[in-house]
Amino acid sequence: MREIHRPNVSDRPGSVNAETAARLVATAHRLADAARAETLRMFRSPDIHPDNKAQKGFDPVTEADRASERAMRDILAEVRPEDAILGEEFGAQPGSSGLTWVLDPIDGTRAFISGAPSWGVLIGVTDADGPIYGLVDQPFTGERFEGGLGISRLTDRQGQRELRSRGGVTLAQATLMTTYPEVGSAEEHAAFRRVADRARLTRYGLDCYAYALVALGQVDLVIEAGLQAYDVVGPIAVVQAAGGVVTDWQGGPAHGGGRMLAAASPELHAEALALLAQA
Repeated sequence: MREIHRPNVSDRPGSVNAETAARLVATAHRLADAARAETLRMFRSPDIHPDNKAQKGFDPVTEADRASERAMRDILAEVRPEDAILGEEFGAQPGSSGLTWVLDPIDGTRAFISGAPSWGVLIGVTDADGPIYGLVDQPFTGERFEGGLGISRLTDRQGQRELRSRGGVTLAQATLMTTYPEVGSAEEHAAFRRVADRARLTRYGLDCYAYALVALGQVDLVIEAGLQAYDVVGPIAVVQAAGGVVTDWQGGPAHGGGRMLAAASPELHAEALALLAQA
């Protein structure tokens, strides 16, 4: 039987003690607050003029992306200068602590420039073994999903509540999400269709918000391909802390990016993985 990578980040403090864990969580919230201010300042503004990062096609970036990441990096330079940073817009910065902050200042820039509130700010912390804490923040709706270091919670305008993924759902009963209908290559699309054809409902387009909904118990599966580390570290920690399972399409670690399968339960993960992993 294939060995599945199933770390429980909510119970694995990794290389940090309780005092350091508390400081990391406090710092993550400070970063998210700063990113909220920068992104909301420009969201649904007529002055947003995206640049295109792609040589072929359209991969937008805005000044909101850059301002959000700069604000988070400035805070880390002040309070966590020994930690490494990996960010989408400004790349990698080495550190000496063994911890890395993985930042996506706006995950879902296409949604952002379209005025749709399905984008988010992603913040993750990794040690040598992978994610130990993650945060998915949706500034416009005021929702903040976080997981790891003993935490699994949603904070919104109504207060706080525990995040818990949904159990007892088979693939035939499941709601499946992905960002793009084509998923990736023709081979990847075919693998996705093997799962989608057996799921009860398939929906598209929510970027990081789909992973937050898995942690919230509203969605059962997210399957994607072509991801980068900054796309996945925060969501992985949130989903796993809520009781879900996240791996690549072969059952291995997914925090480096590439192909990702997030499932609300181990049983549902096994069903989907068996279809994705078919030659």
